[in-house]
Amino acid sequence: MSSLELRLAAIADPAAGRTLGESGARIRAAVADGRAAVAITLGYPAAGWREALTQSVREVVAADGLALATLELQHRIDAHAPQGSLAPLPRIRNVIAVGSGKGGVGKSTTAVNLALALAAEGAQVGVLDADVYGPSIPMMLGLTGRPDSPDGKSIEPMRAHGIEAMSIGLMVEQDTPMIWRGPMATSALTQLLEQTLWGGNAAQHLDYLIVDLPPGTGDIQLTLAQKIPVAGAVVVTTPQDVATLDARKALKMFEKVQVPVLGLIENMAVHVCTNCGHIEHLFGQGGGEKIAAQYGVPLLGSLPLEMGIREQGDAGVPIVASAPESPAAQAYRAAARRVAAQLAMRPRAPVNLGAQLL
Repeated sequence: MSSLELRLAAIADPAAGRTLGESGARIRAAVADGRAAVAITLGYPAAGWREALTQSVREVVAADGLALATLELQHRIDAHAPQGSLAPLPRIRNVIAVGSGKGGVGKSTTAVNLALALAAEGAQVGVLDADVYGPSIPMMLGLTGRPDSPDGKSIEPMRAHGIEAMSIGLMVEQDTPMIWRGPMATSALTQLLEQTLWGGNAAQHLDYLIVDLPPGTGDIQLTLAQKIPVAGAVVVTTPQDVATLDARKALKMFEKVQVPVLGLIENMAVHVCTNCGHIEHLFGQGGGEKIAAQYGVPLLGSLPLEMGIREQGDAGVPIVASAPESPAAQAYRAAARRVAAQLAMRPRAPVNLGAQLL
């Protein structure tokens, strides 16, 4: 690398928690007549970081007494190695599981807003509702009706707010209970995953498929670990002790089934009063940070407890889509960049497994 490229590689990457060079970014710089042309390719989508990164590049170039002629910022999302000997799916580069040890921590809300945030950052994204018994993704995305089947075998995903989605809730009436034993539920999940035409009929691809898991560590999670290639997992918790206790179980479960944990997201971390602006930690403080440190995983984000998040989810227009400039939406965007950056630093899928996606 040239001296300028080395200095550019030393720019801090806040999403990765490392420098650009350490996070695997590809950096090229050419200098002529006192002007520098710079090209940076990140391993994850980061549209929300573009302005700050541009300013950092300008400062490095100016410190060398140069003017910035051109700056090309782009991303390349690779397929990353899943657990065991499983291979990435043909239409999906990376499956990211979002789980929790218990219900009531806002896991589905987090999964949906993370999916929308990744799309806003520049990725092609889908979300799969793996909670067969209590599907909530259709309501959160405002989806109604049934998905189409072009050949009677495959299923076209439904689209909302720029992402693709599939759920058992789209296949049955809204108030129909799934009175199934474990094997039936797991079979339904694998069929939804494998028979859905992710990426559309043009046989394109998704960069990320977010899988919203049911709470706990049961049949669905075991099927996910054994049959579905998962590039990484995110565990959602709230700060209080009872939630972090169950989050530990989820972390240990992913460890036992060899699914890499990308990090922890602390939901409902802080509430700001809409009348007076007083800040309260209703569910305690620092629980997510403690468990992340204990298990050696990054704390990917601390999300607020805010009425708008609940209201917009109930209305079918999640906060990232309905109020993209709000502090809550920006918190999801920052967390999504950290999720993607952590995945980008993991080993890539072997060429013979991931070549069809590149």
